[in-house]
Amino acid sequence: MDNAKQSRELVQQLRESDIYRDYEKAFRETTGLPINLRPIEAFDLPHHGDPKEAPFCALMAQTNQSCAACLQLQKRVEIEACLEPKTLKCFAGLCDSAVPVRVGENLVAFLQTGQILLHKPNKKEFKKFTRELISWGVEADLKRLEEAYFQTRVLEKKQYEAVLRLLSIFAQHLASLSNQLMVTAKQAESPMVTRAKVYIVEHQDEQLSLRQVAGSVNTSAFYFCKMFKQATGLTFTDYLARVRIEKVKNLLMNPHKRISEAAYEAGFQSLSQFNRVFRKIAGEAPTLWRAKLSGG
Repeated sequence: MDNAKQSRELVQQLRESDIYRDYEKAFRETTGLPINLRPIEAFDLPHHGDPKEAPFCALMAQTNQSCAACLQLQKRVEIEACLEPKTLKCFAGLCDSAVPVRVGENLVAFLQTGQILLHKPNKKEFKKFTRELISWGVEADLKRLEEAYFQTRVLEKKQYEAVLRLLSIFAQHLASLSNQLMVTAKQAESPMVTRAKVYIVEHQDEQLSLRQVAGSVNTSAFYFCKMFKQATGLTFTDYLARVRIEKVKNLLMNPHKRISEAAYEAGFQSLSQFNRVFRKIAGEAPTLWRAKLSGG
């Protein structure tokens, strides 16, 4: 199973666990801050719609240009927080922090919080970044924006560092639980399905057929099709498509890689097929996904 897919499934299980629900509730009530457990390669706005979302950030998420800037920040946070907790500031000076959840050498998820200021907001700073917003072409109610900005939660640096220490301790507990879940999943999956998944990843850039993969694990196409769907919840075709789309997404992290090049390298035989599959799986066109990634 590819890392991003495994992370998404693991995060879903962790979110449903009693330990996460209890901690999430206690964290929100104690700190008044948003918290989110996120899978890797999930470049979205982590706190959008959260009951503790900062009013200023909620307004910013409504405009395309500033939303793109926030998405760009999330990409940087994830890249820089792979090994240790990392805090970055957005264009308006608000902090966002990510704490990695690691199982051995493997990064499996992030705990995130933030949307706070480490100093009292002032009018000089507000005017400075509103000029930046205007230069981006953002149309916003500046009066509402100013009110929201001055409602931003302010924490002393030591207070915020203590909050991040709490998240780091909790990340260790989640890592332990993640390891248990991963071991259980591995034991539950048949060796045949595991071998087939490895074969698919290794040969995804080829014209791969169901019969070919079934042959690689010494079983009939009919039996393999039935067992693979039962184990993964996906048909062979759908699973292969998702593996290829994840490969494309990884390739497009390189800003110099053309979308068409990434599609062919991942094993798609035509751009029309690739565009159709990408829209179905990612929910948007590859050009739009790339634009969000690069903050365009």
